[in-house]
Amino acid sequence: MKRYDVQEILIDAPADRVFGYLADASNSPEWTEAFDSVDGDRAVLRTPAGAIEIGLDILASSEQGTVDWRMRFPDGTVETAWARVVPTPDERTVFTFVLMPSAPMLEQLEGDLSQLSETLAGVLVRLTGLLEIGVDA
Repeated sequence: MKRYDVQEILIDAPADRVFGYLADASNSPEWTEAFDSVDGDRAVLRTPAGAIEIGLDILASSEQGTVDWRMRFPDGTVETAWARVVPTPDERTVFTFVLMPSAPMLEQLEGDLSQLSETLAGVLVRLTGLLEIGVDA
């Protein structure tokens, strides 16, 4: 049984702009339906089962082109979502996202991997639309 999903999308925007937007946690509710709100290192995660407050750290390295979201759940489990921002020679960006839910709480709250993968595909399309139309990042 596959326990991860890797998705990518080409964004018609420079990598520094994409990185800056993603590395700012306060932008998360604009592009992903998973977060109702983000305030500092706390976030409200929206799920089919309802909302839950979690701890949220964004670990970002512009040098490496990585943006990772570390989520701390009330039961003590920690989940990480890994992403990479890769510049192309023509000033566009390949954005990759690795989804690997492991905590039973996350699966219980958001659904199984196939449901999460389908949701992620829509999120990447929304992110692309925001960055290509000129959202200030």
